[in-house]
This record gives sequence, structure tokens and C-alpha cells, in this order.
Amino acid sequence: MKDRVVKMMKSMLLLLILLGVVSGRRTQLLKGLPATSTVEENAAAGVSVYAFNVTVSPLSSEGVAILPTIVNSNPLTEAFEIKSKGDLEYRVVTTGNPVLDYETMPKSFDLQIFVEDTTGRTDLKVLTVRITDKNERPVFQGNMAIQTVTIYVLEGTPPECIYQVDAADPENAELKYSLFPESVPFLVLKSGAIFSTKKFDYEKDPHCYFVNITVTDPDGLNSTKTLNINIININDERPYFTTKQRIYRIPEEQSLGTVVANMTAKDPDDEDSPSRLFYSIQSSDRYFSINPLTGVLHVTGRIDRDALPLRLHPNISVIVQVEDSPSGDHASEMEITIIIDDINDNPPECNPSNFRKEANENMTAGTFLLDLRNYCKDNDVDPSNNQFNFTGLSGFGSNNFALESTVSGRLVMTESIDLENPAHPGVEVYSLTVRVQDIACPSYSSKYTFCTSFDIFLCYIIYIYIRIKPVNEFFPVFSNLSYEFNVPEITKVGSSIGRVNARDKDWPPSVITYSIVAGGGTKDYTNIFWISPTKGDVKILARLDYESTQKHILTVQASDQEKTATASVTVNVLEINDEEPVCSPNFYSFQILVSLAVGTNINGFRIECQDRDSDPRSFRYFINEGNVNNHFTFSPSAGSNTSRLILASRFDYESGLDTNWIYRLRVYITDDNLLSARDKATHLIKTGTVTLSIRVIPNPTTVIPTTPGFTVVTKRENLYSESAWYVPFVITLGSLLLLGLLGYLGFLLAMWVRTSCPLTGKADGAPLINAPEKKKPKKEVVVTMTKLNTVFDGEARDPVTGKMYEFNTRSGARRWKKSGEPLQPAPAVQGTSSATDNGGRGRDRAEAPSKKEPSKKRKEPTAETKPAAKPWAGQSETPEQDGLRLQKQKEEFEDRMLSSPAPQGRY
Repeated sequence: MKDRVVKMMKSMLLLLILLGVVSGRRTQLLKGLPATSTVEENAAAGVSVYAFNVTVSPLSSEGVAILPTIVNSNPLTEAFEIKSKGDLEYRVVTTGNPVLDYETMPKSFDLQIFVEDTTGRTDLKVLTVRITDKNERPVFQGNMAIQTVTIYVLEGTPPECIYQVDAADPENAELKYSLFPESVPFLVLKSGAIFSTKKFDYEKDPHCYFVNITVTDPDGLNSTKTLNINIININDERPYFTTKQRIYRIPEEQSLGTVVANMTAKDPDDEDSPSRLFYSIQSSDRYFSINPLTGVLHVTGRIDRDALPLRLHPNISVIVQVEDSPSGDHASEMEITIIIDDINDNPPECNPSNFRKEANENMTAGTFLLDLRNYCKDNDVDPSNNQFNFTGLSGFGSNNFALESTVSGRLVMTESIDLENPAHPGVEVYSLTVRVQDIACPSYSSKYTFCTSFDIFLCYIIYIYIRIKPVNEFFPVFSNLSYEFNVPEITKVGSSIGRVNARDKDWPPSVITYSIVAGGGTKDYTNIFWISPTKGDVKILARLDYESTQKHILTVQASDQEKTATASVTVNVLEINDEEPVCSPNFYSFQILVSLAVGTNINGFRIECQDRDSDPRSFRYFINEGNVNNHFTFSPSAGSNTSRLILASRFDYESGLDTNWIYRLRVYITDDNLLSARDKATHLIKTGTVTLSIRVIPNPTTVIPTTPGFTVVTKRENLYSESAWYVPFVITLGSLLLLGLLGYLGFLLAMWVRTSCPLTGKADGAPLINAPEKKKPKKEVVVTMTKLNTVFDGEARDPVTGKMYEFNTRSGARRWKKSGEPLQPAPAVQGTSSATDNGGRGRDRAEAPSKKEPSKKRKEPTAETKPAAKPWAGQSETPEQDGLRLQKQKEEFEDRMLSSPAPQGRY
């Protein structure tokens, strides 16, 4: 933003200077200019380019009014500025922004220097600055230009290109590359490609090389960068195990994570550092796992000696593998055996160990609930270890239950439970525990949730959950028998207008759902109220209207899924001024004369307003927009539902007071006329609008002042509104109907052309009306010659249009009949020759649709117009020279004629 302001100020200064130079006095003030100077590219800021003096008039006591300034340059640049050396000496120096570059910038700049002394004398001279080329150092490109490049080379890799150096000279000179020190096993080509000269051995050669690469131009200028070349060791030796033990013994039921063995190995490739090896178990094993980094073998699954397959085969074989990389380039394996020792660890087991039973509320004492003996057993193989009993019934509410004996394990109720009784404060679920204890002395195990008795007996815990099923005994009860809500009619749809509440004495409290079972309907809606099924909030679904309905009575039901209760809800609709005045007409356009008298009711116009919830005297009229110079007013302006438009002041276009010839008035009609100033601040006021367009017509003698022409460009943007969803639907439907109509009109046009304009060039035309299909007779060779001047000797009515048309009985040519024109006689035509079939029998063929034409011998055409006759069967006549050529066309035409009837009409 600051640069734009500076450029704008410079442009304004240049304009002022140029105006001053043109209109002022030109005097030789700049001594030493015009001149030409040179400066080397890449010159730093402040480098002197040229020095000059300013000579002022002896009458100028204060020296220079406007210091020497570069007002313009060609091409435009900010690379130069003027500095004062003292007194009236100045010099042009570089700014350093931008830095001069011979290769990318113009080679010369023309600087226009301006000065003005205190007497108003000015001078403008040009200093030409030429940029001279300077040899620059080559520069590295790519990654080497910004950082030290590190290259990695795998040991054992044959000599190859390891890096491509990218450098450039600003003068596009040919560059030369070199490496230092020269003793390194690398070389660089003229192209900048660096190659290794040997196959590296990580164990014998240095692991890292630092190489300086220098690029030099023909003048000896150079740049140097450093390359870090690292030799990467590769793994080529197989690791081996250092652990000697092969057999291990552990007792069963070891806790997860128990260490079984610590496997160790060594990799010859890592003699100078700890080996980084990876351990794994190759055999399928569900009991053990090994740490892949440390080689520690530990328990990961339950080891049960009494279960299959360990019951039959207590020895477990594990194959451990060690690798020197995750990809498994080199590996070794070792098999170890783990023997599982048996312990007495099986307590009695119950399946399931958790029991859930239900008992109805108020169930009698002594009711049997559960037999635990049917679900418990001891899996020990030795019969002396599979004896157990049931003891230690405990838990919350255990005094309501009991075990018949320690051996049977039968659970019964000792008393009835009532959930609503204060002695049982809403307890629905009782949690009981029973201890199933092994009689034999077991060894300790943490397999289950065990308890110990005198530290010698192992027991198993059974969890029993008894749910007391509630009985629905009570009806829901509303907090009030009836509810009344007062709701303003302008309340937004979806707003909550009140809440009903009901409770149930049953325990646990029943989930009560609310619903509206009666009331709340209008003529437009089945129900305009909704109640939250869970909270009882009553909301409105449609806008309330006091003018239609002042009170709604609802019946609300509360249900606990079994029992119900109802309450009455009365909704009183409070009247609010929510209807805006509606006026007729709400838009009107008319013209008036400029000489119309003040106080005239303009064109007799008046508006009439109505408001459903306001008194007719509450209307107030005022023009809010477009009433320039207050030429228009309404009378009366308040207190009536009708008002007239009055011209309040005369138009004055001659003096220029009025300039508008079209007035677009926006009239506001409010319903607050009967309200006091205090009530207007608190009451809701509605406003109606009326738009009037008035064009003032000048008198014939009125002189309209001429004003400069201008063009008003109105930009309109069409925005689609979601509420106008019907617009694209109507457009699409109308387009489809229009396309259908155009298609139907095209079809009718094609039918008319087909019936009105028969094909030309044919000997005969196709008839208009099809006849029933008849069997095709044997073909005959017929040659017909017709005069060009076609005579229409028949007429018929078109069945489609109902119009009369004329046709030629020979050729079938047709045309619409003109009114009052008589029927033309048929001309004489040349005869036809007919060939006979193989049977020797002659057969007549009609040449016209009419079959009543008499047969006559062939005659030559004369001037008289006589009907033609077919030749008799067996008569032999020679056709015309072109008869053979027309024979095939005649056969095709006859085939079509046999499938279509002849025109029917009068001759």
C-alpha cells in the first residue's frame, strides 16, 4: 500500500513538473547535464554514478526551491536516486533495490532530472546510465546451493555414478569441475557427474569421505561445496546361538509373562558393537512367545496340564529362530523342549458361573429359585480331588434367601418382597455369592477368582443376580386436574407454551409417555399442538390466529404402558396486532401535467386499506421514499381507511429546482394512529406498503433544460431461493409442453405436404385413400406415354381436410380444386402394348382407377380430345423408342397401385 502511495505521489509530481516546464521559464540550471555515465552490475547501494552541479540565479537568495529529483526514467526503475554532496553539488547513486543485473535487466536507463529555484526557473535534463557487464562467480544449483549434500554408497557396489553436480555460470560460460583431495577414490567428469573408482569394503576402507568439489569459469572465478560420502555396511554373516541349554521344566498354570528361558545369539558382522538381532518362534505354539529384540521366552497362554492335548502329551517343543534383519537375510534355528509339571489346581467349576433369575414382586416365602448342583463339577482326574460343597451364601439382601443344604445347593426365598414397602426401598436386583469349595487340599492357583479358608482350601465363587420383577399396581396421576396456558397469537411455530406433569407411585417409577388424544384441531390442520412424549412440553405446530379461534381445549393422556390417565389443557389465544394493513391498489402508475394545480386530487386516485385486527381510524399515511421536494401528500393523512393523493406544491423545472420527471413513491400505511406516544414504544405496529409511479408530462411550451447525457447501467443478479422451488418445475413443464406442441404441428405440416404436393417425375401418383389389400395379379409389361400438359378429368374430397381436389385418371396427378372452375375433359393419349403370359391368354389391365372406361383400338393422338382405350387382348403393337426404359418403372408403379385403391369421386 505504501509503494502505491509513493508511486501515485511521484506521478502527480511529474505531472506538475511537466506543466511547470511547459508553462514556466526554462533556464540552464543543471550544469553537466545532459550526460552519459556507466555503472557496473551488482553495484551496492550508495555507489556514485554521476555528479553534477546546480546553478541558481543571483536573484535567488534561498537557493533551490525543488531539489534535483529523478521524475521519470526509461525504462521505469527505482534503482537510482540523487544525493546531495553539499552546497549545490549532487550525485546520482544506486539504491540497491533492485540490484542491477546485466543479464536480466535493461542495459541502459534514461533518467529525467528536474530542478527549480526560488525564482520559479526550472530545468529538466536527461542522464543516460549504461550498465556494464561484470564477470560473476559460478553458482551451484539444487540441493548443493542450500546445504551440504550427504551421499550413501553400499559396500560391494561396483564403480558407478553416485551424484550429478548441477552448477551454472551467470555469463553462460563453460565450467570446469575438480575434486579435492585428489587421493579420494572418486572422480568428476566435465558434465559434473561424480563416479566412484573402486568397490568399497566396509571392514577395510574408511567409513566416511569428505570431498570438496570446485566449479571454475574461464576467468578463474570459482565456487566450492563439500560432499559427505558415507559407506554403508551390508550384512553378509549368519548369526549363531550362544545358549547351550535345550530342556526346561515349568509347572502348569504359570501366570502370563512368566519367564521360561533367555535365548542369546551373536552376529559376526557386529564384532565391535552389540548385535542387533531379531528372535522369533517358528513352530506353531499357543503357550509361549519370545521378545523379538531380547530373546526372552515367556508364557503367553494358559497352560493346563489336565486339558487336552497336554493331558496326553505334557512335553512342548519350540523352534526358536534368530535373524540379523527383519527381512531374514541370514538366520539360524534351535529347538528346545519344555516339560509341563502337573499340580492340583482344579477347583470345582460351574457353568455358567453367573446366574440371573427373576422373581415376581410379592412372591411367597419358600419359593424354589435355583439348583446349583446341576451346573457345577470338578475336572480333576483323581476322584479324591473332585469332591466339593456349597457354603458361604452372602451378598446384599442375602437374608431374604437361603441354601437348603451345603450338598444339594438348592436356593429358595425366605420372605416375600414388596418394592413399595419402606423396608425394601426400591431394591430390584439382589447380588448373591455362593462359595463352591474343593474338599481336597489343593495347591494355590490364580486361575479364577479364588478365596482361601484357613489358607488350605481352594474355593470357587458363584455370582447369582436375582431381579425382583415389579408389578404395575398404580395409575399415573397428573399434578393438576386441568391446565390453562395463555399464548400470544404471534408465538413462533415450534415454541413451548407450557408443560404437564404426571407421576406413578409404582417402583421403579414407570416411564410415562404423554399424548394428545382430543382437541387442538382447526379447519386447516388436524392438530396444531404437539406434546413431548417424554417431558410433557406442549408446543405449537402452526401459527395461532386470534381472529379465527380464541380458545383451544385439549385432552392430554399420560400412560405407563399399561394404565392411563387424562387431564384437560385449555390454551387461550391472546390477541396481538399481527396483521399489517392491506391496501388496494398496492401499485399504480399514471401521468400528470406539469401545470397541475396545487391541491388537486391527482387523477382522482385514492387508496382503501383494511386490517383484520385494527380499527379503520388507526391508519396513518406517509410517503417514505421518492417524494423529492415534497410535491405529493395524502389527505387525510390519518384516521381513515381511505385517503386521496394530493399535489402539495407546484413543479418548478424552469429554475432548476425540479429535475426528476418520474417519481416513484413508496407509501407506508401504519396502524398506530390511535396509540399514544408511550404505547407506540411498547405495542407491536404493522406497516403496509403501496408503490406509485408518476410521470410528469411537460406542457407544449415548457422548455426542458438540456442536461448532459449519461447512461445508467443496472446490474441484476438472479439468486435462486429455496422457497421458489416451483420456478424450475414450471419452466421444465412448460418447455416439455411446448416441444410436444411443436412436434404435433410438424406432424400435421408433414401430412398436409404429403397430401397436397405429390411426388413428380412418376407416371402415376399414389391414391389418397387405401383400399383393402387384394391378391397381386400376374405382371404385364405396360408402356404408357402421357402428354406433358396434364388434364385433370376427375375430382374427389380429401377425407382429412374435407376439401375438393382434382386428379388425372391416367397419371394420378392431383391438385386442389379452384372454386367455379369446370371439370376439364380428358385428353387423348397414346396406347399401350400388353404382353401375354405363357398360357397364351391375353389379359386387360386398367391404366386408370376407373374400371368403366370402354376398350377401344389404339389410335394416334389428334387435336381432338378423346378418352384413351386399352388394346384388345392379343393385339400386337410396337412401343415407343423409350418404352423399354420405362418398363421397369411401370412395373414398380403397378405393384404399388395393386396395394392401394383408386380415388373415388365423380367424373
